[in-house]
Amino acid sequence: MTRFLLLAAIALMLAACATTRPPLHQAGDAVTLGMQEQRERSLSDSDHWILQGRLSVSDGKDSGSGGLTWRQDGERYEFTVRAPVTGRSFRLTGGPEGAELEGLDGGTRRGTDAESLMASAVGWQIPMTELKRWVLGLRADTGPADIVFGADRLPSRLVQDGWTVDYRQWDAAKQPPMPVRVFAEKAPYKVRLSIEDWSFGR
Repeated sequence: MTRFLLLAAIALMLAACATTRPPLHQAGDAVTLGMQEQRERSLSDSDHWILQGRLSVSDGKDSGSGGLTWRQDGERYEFTVRAPVTGRSFRLTGGPEGAELEGLDGGTRRGTDAESLMASAVGWQIPMTELKRWVLGLRADTGPADIVFGADRLPSRLVQDGWTVDYRQWDAAKQPPMPVRVFAEKAPYKVRLSIEDWSFGR
């Protein structure tokens, strides 16, 4: 009886370990790397799209969240957050000539780029330049990147510019598959995107 109970306890422990292990990750091989290169080629010119979803941002102490509409039109963008932690919506727009932030107390604010303007005005650290590529499941053009692939042969983790980007879920019904949940972290900063809808085209 004692031996039976011991074996049962071991079985339960192994089952618990099995359910708490991180998702299977596998390093890129010729097939997965080839699929990623094909993916990057097919999406390399996709600079006209609209993303709808939710955004959550944290600096390790304070956090904020809200509904998000991100419209990318070539080099120009419109990044609208609805009902964030401040209790108000704001809209970030711009392009190569600079960035403009509307909707906050004190009137419209302007800056040389989206990332620094967002950090100074809202306190959110979001790597806007890189995220524009990461959110598509692509490497940014800013430097070397390491990619780890999941059992589905889609990227599960991308490390670049000091940020770790985890792809928690993909919409495999789309061709090519598109990210649904994207978590980016560079301690103490965290950016989480839950994407409800993608649309492409001008």
